[in-house]
Amino acid sequence: MAVKFQFNKTSLNELNKQLKIRQRALPTLKNKESALRMEVKRAKDRMQELEDQLANRIKDYEYMVSLWGEFERDLIRIDDVKLGTIKIAGVKIPVLEEVIFGVKDYSIFARPFWYADGVKILKELAEIGIERDFYHEKMRLLDHARKKTTQKVNLYEKVQIPGYENAIRKIKRFLEDEENLSKSAMKIVKKRYENAEVES
Repeated sequence: MAVKFQFNKTSLNELNKQLKIRQRALPTLKNKESALRMEVKRAKDRMQELEDQLANRIKDYEYMVSLWGEFERDLIRIDDVKLGTIKIAGVKIPVLEEVIFGVKDYSIFARPFWYADGVKILKELAEIGIERDFYHEKMRLLDHARKKTTQKVNLYEKVQIPGYENAIRKIKRFLEDEENLSKSAMKIVKKRYENAEVES
């Protein structure tokens, strides 16, 4: 990154100010990146747990496969999914609070005795699947934020801070050279003036 600057003290002060802002922000950004990395891992682990739990639950009910043929497909539906939001390292994340199911009325006398259990099982499987999907979305959002934070850390650490430091160094050298030249010129003028006084 080419830092735009002028060879004067105003520009030097502005660059110093910008450099300090970035140097102060860098540790915070690194902490945020680290926190997001941990949260992504937690979300991924939880998503995998739910995936395994869902697979195990489905496996547990495989013996009932022939019974599910008698089950009405439109008996149960998802009416609403209540969401909340939380902030993790400054990133808003949706949180699953509750899944509200609707169950179509049915006669417990006209249906097999296991229907009520079937409704409970379907609700449980649906909740696990929905929660798994939420953790997948949480992981995606957190990972996106982590990548953006990593880019910013790299920008500050590898581009902007070295760029500002280099520009500051150049300005300081220029100002020192200018001051040295000015002193040398003043010495020459003073010496000539003294020589002129001695001759007259």
